[in-house]
Amino acid sequence: MSRLLGRLGEAAAAHPWRTICAWLIVLVAFTVSSSAFGGTPHDDYNVPGTESQAGTEFLRARLPQLSGADARVVVHGKGPVDPATLEGLRGRLAAMPGAGDVSPPRMSADGDTALVAVRYTIPVTDFRGTEGMDALRGAAEPLVREGLQVEFGGQVAENISAPSGTAEAVGIVVALLILVLALGSVVAAGLPLIVAIAGLGVATAVIALLEKVTDISGTAPTIATMVGLGVGIDYALLLVARHVEGLRAGLTPREAAAAANATAGSSVIVAGLTVLVSLFGLKLSTLPVYSSFGYATFAAVGAVMVASVTLVPALCGLAGRRVLPRKARRAAAGTTTGAAPAAGAEGAPAGWTARWATVVGRRPVVAALGSLLVLAALSAPVLGMRTWPQDAGSQPTSNTTRLAYDLTSTEFGPGANGPLVIAVDTAKVPDVDGLVAALRAQPGVALVAPAARTADAAVIIVEPATGPQDERTTALLDHLRADVLPDGALVTGLVAVFADISDRLADRLWVVVAFVVALSLLLLTVLFRAPVVAVKAAVMNLLSVAAAYGVMTAVFQTDAGARAVGLPHAVPVSSWVPILLFTVLFGLSMDYEVFLLSRVREDWLATGDAQGSVVRGLSATGRVISGAAAIMVAVFVGFALDPDVTVKMTGVGMAAAVLIDATLVRLVLVPATMSLLGRANWWLPGWLDRLLPHVKVEAEPERKLEPVG
Repeated sequence: MSRLLGRLGEAAAAHPWRTICAWLIVLVAFTVSSSAFGGTPHDDYNVPGTESQAGTEFLRARLPQLSGADARVVVHGKGPVDPATLEGLRGRLAAMPGAGDVSPPRMSADGDTALVAVRYTIPVTDFRGTEGMDALRGAAEPLVREGLQVEFGGQVAENISAPSGTAEAVGIVVALLILVLALGSVVAAGLPLIVAIAGLGVATAVIALLEKVTDISGTAPTIATMVGLGVGIDYALLLVARHVEGLRAGLTPREAAAAANATAGSSVIVAGLTVLVSLFGLKLSTLPVYSSFGYATFAAVGAVMVASVTLVPALCGLAGRRVLPRKARRAAAGTTTGAAPAAGAEGAPAGWTARWATVVGRRPVVAALGSLLVLAALSAPVLGMRTWPQDAGSQPTSNTTRLAYDLTSTEFGPGANGPLVIAVDTAKVPDVDGLVAALRAQPGVALVAPAARTADAAVIIVEPATGPQDERTTALLDHLRADVLPDGALVTGLVAVFADISDRLADRLWVVVAFVVALSLLLLTVLFRAPVVAVKAAVMNLLSVAAAYGVMTAVFQTDAGARAVGLPHAVPVSSWVPILLFTVLFGLSMDYEVFLLSRVREDWLATGDAQGSVVRGLSATGRVISGAAAIMVAVFVGFALDPDVTVKMTGVGMAAAVLIDATLVRLVLVPATMSLLGRANWWLPGWLDRLLPHVKVEAEPERKLEPVG
């Protein structure tokens, strides 16, 4: 692989304009195709095999007017609201596309607030963009003109997610500043950004084309952009840094591009493949929405990976020695051209990383124990993690869904924000009135509405005394299902769906963990032919993810932490986040592991010095890993500014994980344990040596790459 990538890098550097034009053609072709044939995002919230899904399917067959999405229109005035005004609103709501049933206005005790519930015949995922909200606003516009406050809640309002672009802008600006500081050249700093943006341009078009043939969640492109931007800049930075190293050693730009692609490019491919392999784990969640996250992120990582090993050498070849700082260009003017030295050669990069690597190598036991204690402390809060899908109660107080949530809770009780919908097959449960009476007698139930009936079905709406996120509401749901409801009565509705999603994801998390860890172990063992290193890498990555979970729990499940990231109060961790975070983070953690291990192994093969290769490998990569991590943290922190709670949590979790991974783990724990293990790092039993295929990851340090053409 290294020889092929080296020849590719040399060819791209020798003919940069051909490579750049080829990329422009690809980008334009995909963009035009996506504009002509692309689809639109579409969520699929079905949870196959759950009671809530069975209840929804029953309603679709027997009571279609009550089977789809719901919306709540909350009208608040300074005095009693005119009933005639509310009747006009009800008529306009009933005329909306997809509306199936509009309830009579429910008035608060003092008459200044009205709640009108809308049930649709179609699921919330059938609304394209903001069309559902636009219809609600249009129906309520006359009331707003009268001076009444109108807020919207329910699935239709809460399912709107419109990224502002602030997250991407913040990440790119901070990343550029870090790149300038890390590389010392504006030209060199701009290359990784150009490459990442080019790759994401292609990925965005590919995602739009995927939306035409399968369901892609509306949040998936944002997550894919977050990951793609971070890894794209990182991959390009690794290549540019290795290219600069070659120029400093006296190589020509063309030779430096070839050497960088053969060494760092191999690491990029391995790291990218590890991320892609990890994303396959999302399929095991059994939820369609997770598959869409995987498809979108797969496209983003794959595109930036290919862009890195093709565009970086082309742009570096075009820039020549301008990628070097001005002082370095003057100093290198008289340097004799020659082959790039191996990572293990004498004169490994000096500086703080070399000094730090030496300190860790001298006291590996102290370094390992100290970092493990810190990781354990950071991971501890995960024991108290509670998961629940985001709802309006997690939104900022300026959001209409949060305003509707608060008004409803104040005027009608918190349970009005999350009623339980009980679908009853009257052939199996003929005494519907008796069931209503039994439900009213249950502790924790605030209100049971009279049953809505047809010839063979009934629907009973139950309002808990507590809000949707309250653990007592989930306990009530479990009690009703286990002890109160007979066969033929199924609980559905948003709270029941959320509870079933949380249970399903909690069960499937361990399946996903086992799958991702096993595949990563297999991939690293084949590539590095070192099972000890592979097992150690998996353990280190699990520690990083556990620490990230702990930090995320501490931030979002405390009032102070939640307010610090723009939320009004503590909230449970979104059920969507743990599995998504694990699959992406495990792959990202492997990035730094591969970058470091490739350089250590390169030195080990050149020198045979097990402990020295660790010190020199860390010396050579420490600064690049730190810079790359700083960029990725900046990108992810930018996404923590996103108003969507799932995106916000994902950004915070990823930023914490990368920061922990690139400092405590890669700069302390990994070199400390490798120094302790010594030659055992590279132990390979004979029987496994015969079974494993030979895959060349790193370039041969003692051979100069043959020129292309």
